[in-house]
Amino acid sequence: MSKIVTRFAPSPTGFLHIGNLRTALFNYLIARKTGGEFVLRLDDTDAERSTQEYIDAIQVDLEWLGLGWDRIEQQSKRLDRYAEAADRLRADGRFYECFESPTELDLKRKKQLNMGRPPVYDRAALDLDDAARTRLSAERDGYWRFLLDQTRIEWEDGILGPLSIDAASVSDPVLIRADGQVLYTLASVVDDIDMGITHIVRGSDHVTNTATQIQIIQALGGTPPEFAHHSLLTGPQGEALSKRLGVLSLRDLRAQGVTPAALLSLMARLGSSQPVELRMTLDEVADGFDLGQFGAAPTKFDPEDLWPLTRADLQARPYQAVADEIAALGVPDDLAPQFWDVARENITRLDDLAGWWALCRDGATPEIAPEDADFVAEALRLLPPPPYGATAWKDWTDAVKAATGRKGKGLFMPLRKALTGQAHGPDMGALMPLLQKVPARD
Repeated sequence: MSKIVTRFAPSPTGFLHIGNLRTALFNYLIARKTGGEFVLRLDDTDAERSTQEYIDAIQVDLEWLGLGWDRIEQQSKRLDRYAEAADRLRADGRFYECFESPTELDLKRKKQLNMGRPPVYDRAALDLDDAARTRLSAERDGYWRFLLDQTRIEWEDGILGPLSIDAASVSDPVLIRADGQVLYTLASVVDDIDMGITHIVRGSDHVTNTATQIQIIQALGGTPPEFAHHSLLTGPQGEALSKRLGVLSLRDLRAQGVTPAALLSLMARLGSSQPVELRMTLDEVADGFDLGQFGAAPTKFDPEDLWPLTRADLQARPYQAVADEIAALGVPDDLAPQFWDVARENITRLDDLAGWWALCRDGATPEIAPEDADFVAEALRLLPPPPYGATAWKDWTDAVKAATGRKGKGLFMPLRKALTGQAHGPDMGALMPLLQKVPARD
């Protein structure tokens, strides 16, 4: 079997979002599992909207996730190849120039729909004689369509199974716009042939596009790769994600504190028959990945599902993995490992550490119920000043219990709230040696 080569081909006209990640990850994992090659291809033929900022951001996001590429390509540097391919299609009679304006095309579509017909381009440009073509060329720039062979296009999809599309039900695709811009459908095909792409995974909204691309690949003398079309993501209630993609950009999720392991673990299983489980490394994610386990139904994505995975990822990390972040908070070196052991079970994101260190360093505003005011005041009078040893919490609560007769929750909860201002948190026996300040005695 020849080497598997996959690609992720984002357009650098915006930041990567959760839907892009799904496509990138599937293609990456297929290559990684087989020792193949993963190509990052920047589809930047839209010169007006493609920017270096987005090119840089795409690479930063992929590097943050660990999705390294074996090589990087840019379509804007390959325009001569697309021109060569267009010339070949013209010479072979598979490329023809059209002159309808967007308004004229819209009127045609509406007329066809009103007559109960599919809104397929009527190939009127093929009937133009030389005089008409010359006259129209003088009036406006033409655009170019690929002449489909109107047969059934069939392939075995890696997720959806056997697929068949009647090419007669599809408009001949526009490959070059009137302004000369090469469109995705042509550029992608030429690249896939030249770069030896063997497998392509992308969203199910590309199924019809795949059918036409198979014919274009064949017309250019190439062999169609293996295709698989994953389901599209929806919101947790089945709503379209399109309006929310801004808040679901990878850079925003990173800023919120989501970890790469959480994102990769969820996206590698979401929509499959396999349970979502935290995987700490990409090798572990790849080992459990099986494209055949995914279904065709729209897949619900809830960003809240990322937080239990992020929490589990952080809590499993050894001290050395977070030592720099803890040092940046100003935690003394002699207390840092102990601080991590105490705080780790009480964080959802790494930024939560700052709050726990602020509590240890500065103390907290006591939370005291009115009925506990006298009890807490007496307890604080029995509390020696810091620093505290390993048995400080037990020694103090034993002394308070002996002095007041309180026990159980009625003893421990008011004292926790008095020292931390919170009803929940780390084990007080472990936390107390870290406290630098405590409430003043009356």
